[in-house]
Amino acid sequence: MTAQAQSAPQDQGEAGADTADIIITAQQRAEPLQNVPIQVRAFTDQALSDAGIRSTGDIIAQIPNMSFDRGNNYSSSFVTMRGLTQITNADPPIAFVIDGVPQTSQEQLGVALFDLERVEVLKGPQGALYGRNAVGGAINVVTKAPTNDFAGFGNLSYANGDTLETSAGASGAIVDDVLRFRVSGTYKQSDGLIRNSFRGDHTDFVDHDYSLRGRLLFTPSEPLSIDLRGQYRDFRGGTNGYAVVKSGNPNDFPDPQSNIPGFAKGHSGDLTAKIDYDFGFATLTGISAYTRFKQIYRADLDFSNPVDTPSGFNGLGFQLGQGQDLSQKTFSQEIRLVSADNGPLRWLVGGYYLNTRRALRTRGFIDINSDPAQIDNPGLVIIDNNEIARNKAYAGFAQVDYDILDTLTLTGGLRYDSDDREQTNVTTGAKRDLSFDHWQPKVTLTWKPRNGRLVYATYSTGFRSGGFNAPNVTVPSFKAETLENFELGFKTQWLDRRLTINGSAFMMNVDNYQFFYVDALTASQIIDNIGKVRIKGIELEAIAQPVKGLEAGLAIGYIDTNIRKTLFPADIGNRTPRTTPFTLNASLQYRTAIGGDIEGFGRIEYQHSGKKYWGADNAAVQDPFGMLNLRLGVERGGFGIYGFARNLLNKNYYTEYVQPKYSGLNVAIGYPGTPRTYGVEAKITF
Repeated sequence: MTAQAQSAPQDQGEAGADTADIIITAQQRAEPLQNVPIQVRAFTDQALSDAGIRSTGDIIAQIPNMSFDRGNNYSSSFVTMRGLTQITNADPPIAFVIDGVPQTSQEQLGVALFDLERVEVLKGPQGALYGRNAVGGAINVVTKAPTNDFAGFGNLSYANGDTLETSAGASGAIVDDVLRFRVSGTYKQSDGLIRNSFRGDHTDFVDHDYSLRGRLLFTPSEPLSIDLRGQYRDFRGGTNGYAVVKSGNPNDFPDPQSNIPGFAKGHSGDLTAKIDYDFGFATLTGISAYTRFKQIYRADLDFSNPVDTPSGFNGLGFQLGQGQDLSQKTFSQEIRLVSADNGPLRWLVGGYYLNTRRALRTRGFIDINSDPAQIDNPGLVIIDNNEIARNKAYAGFAQVDYDILDTLTLTGGLRYDSDDREQTNVTTGAKRDLSFDHWQPKVTLTWKPRNGRLVYATYSTGFRSGGFNAPNVTVPSFKAETLENFELGFKTQWLDRRLTINGSAFMMNVDNYQFFYVDALTASQIIDNIGKVRIKGIELEAIAQPVKGLEAGLAIGYIDTNIRKTLFPADIGNRTPRTTPFTLNASLQYRTAIGGDIEGFGRIEYQHSGKKYWGADNAAVQDPFGMLNLRLGVERGGFGIYGFARNLLNKNYYTEYVQPKYSGLNVAIGYPGTPRTYGVEAKITF
């Protein structure tokens, strides 16, 4: 059974209400947040609501040494954690887990978050428990469970760009204490905010994006529970909204001016069955999951137009367009046995299986009339990469915690991952296969001198599988990425738990660091390796509650990435792609009675991003910028109405910037970030 986010209701601003009583399941068992020897940022449902968080990107914006960038197609995202970055068409650098099920595709990360109990962000390699791809960390999302009492909620917001977002849900018992249900959904549409100055429309429009979720919890007896969950999503929106940056300066911000109206559309479905049986001495859990995802996109490839660039793509006299058709099916099965936690020795053991089939077709075509449908004209298609990739992965894992003393705990974890990959060239029928495997040990020593304070030292490892690029590209395959992490950290509470200060320092040695670039000359998306990278960093987070209702937060991250070995000698000593050495998030919020049973709420938040180094050559550097967010509202019982603004000062920035040497184009391109957003929101709970 999923642990509750807080052990007991508390007034906002009560001592320790934000951290001391939050229960998380980061290590597959329910534990107080401050007792877990990992740098974890946990958001309860109330914290998510207070910050106006609606997406994965909103969560990541709160985390030091972490960034969430949009780029490529509608569903794509580039997550970077502790210097390890996302790569298109391959595995992410973090484990993204929803209700115990890993989301294995890049397109599954940038999703709407709704009807949640909590979100846990674990920083640092988590391979021992979360397996391959958790090289940077993990995000553990827990949706709200069905309830015995009938309850529900509804949210509605309207913002500039004619943006409408809504979510709603209900929960209750079909048979008291035996069979309970929960249904919820979310919907978004928007005209967009990023203007294409050639076509006169907006590149970030959302025609529709909705998700529906249903959940049944069946508890026929006290030790047995069966949790069934299904979700469906359908979307259509703008895609590949890059602007041509003729100056080559990532601090110039021209409008997108492509002539082909880019769009992406698709849908996904998820089915999950989770069974728990409590034997007393341990709980046996089985999680079965099936996911199907489909998406097509059509877009410009030269990101210009025949009026401003009459010479065409690279001066060849014609324009280019592109498109991708993606279909992916995934089945996973996890079984684990977790001991009771009432003794000095605690353990867990488990196994994992994953089977994925992905069909991907990438085409480039000559553009003669700006119509995306030209991609289906064989006479205009000049590049056609068509592949089917199959992936079977197996893993076994175990972890043991032993209390050497009342104040001293030794934790040891070990996981073995085996990854078999096969690729078929649909055009020629040629097949190729590769296998990757890796042991991932983890050892932590934790000292707890008193309640609410601990110090830990950790040695951990990470593994991100290698794989294939598309058939017929210049780099046929890429190697697995592995790393070792050495970390010292602390968690403390002071002043009767009104002040929480947590922090860590770490160093990682990475072999075969994976990075991504585009070769426009062959319409190829390529993953390659940098031989050796060293990453050092520090993180510090503080939460203060000086008086009832007032909360101040500060999170700081510094990262130093250093390329130590690569095929390009000029890059040695440089920072890795997408590195942002300094990040900061500061917030101040206050909730107070303003008359009768009406409360006022206010939150101001500042998010600072330091210099960003886009490429391995460090030639393109985006200047530091800061975003100011504001949220004000009044609340009465279960009803609230708010005004909000994001990026209030309307700062310009890119979420992806690609130099000519990494794109094959003769100009640089940048993906503009979201400009100032403002609107109103109403919510109700019952």
